[in-house]
Amino acid sequence: MEYTSDSDKITRDYFDSLLVETRYLDSTLASSEMELYGKKFSTPVMTAALSHLGNTAENGMVKYAEAAAKANTVHWVGMGDEKELEDICATGASTIKIIKPYEDNKRILAKIKHAEKSGCFAVGMDIDHSFSADGKYDFVLGEQMKAKSFDELKDFIQSTKLPFIVKGVLSTRDAEKCLKAGAQGIVVSHHHNMVSYSVPPLFVLPEILNAVSNQIPVFVDCGIESAMDVYKCLALGAKAVSVGRHLMPLLKEGSDKTAGRIIQMTDELKGIMSRTGIASLDKMDPSVIHKRTF
Repeated sequence: MEYTSDSDKITRDYFDSLLVETRYLDSTLASSEMELYGKKFSTPVMTAALSHLGNTAENGMVKYAEAAAKANTVHWVGMGDEKELEDICATGASTIKIIKPYEDNKRILAKIKHAEKSGCFAVGMDIDHSFSADGKYDFVLGEQMKAKSFDELKDFIQSTKLPFIVKGVLSTRDAEKCLKAGAQGIVVSHHHNMVSYSVPPLFVLPEILNAVSNQIPVFVDCGIESAMDVYKCLALGAKAVSVGRHLMPLLKEGSDKTAGRIIQMTDELKGIMSRTGIASLDKMDPSVIHKRTF
């Protein structure tokens, strides 16, 4: 067996090691509709919290949001200036703003307030950008970061009436702290190989769901490329998934093309659900998943 330290490759291999059984009798056409924080969406296939897509496509960040709006799905966004976020929200996309763990907490609080003012659907923090690989606090695109304490996270959460989501959770330890701090959602993610040999999100997902006792939505990010990948995440208990890098090349062809791929993945997801006896997202059953042993 060939081993690798690449967490993206490990994640891909884990996805591909999971097999599904079919359940045709008494099955029906499936629905992919999802409700999240009081709003209804057509699909659990969400966009991922990307940043700086201007190098991918002209006005790429806004086109990305337009695609989400056209597909009637949740849109996530990462770093960017205030004008860009306002333009993103103006597309009508239900947007979740993810804020980096800046060293200056006042800046974080200001960004939370701006997200509220801009009309964001929810807000959150990307905790896995706290440290760099060389033993220092992270430095992202000229911006100084710093790890946050439980009390600091709690202060951020309490500063807003919006749902607050913590991205970059990959352990029951962090998941329990997020829940205790009042987070209203977490994203299980290793941020595409930020740390070598990271456990695949799906490997640790059942433990994290147990740790939070299904009290808050748990989302999955990293390496999702197909409807089958989406299905496996949902079957194991994820509320929804984020797709980013898989969609990026399509932005060069416009928001319609990008939205079309989200809709295509959703239709394919419904096909898999029907073939495995799952009528709706709230009926997902982990017993349909089997780990390859041969």
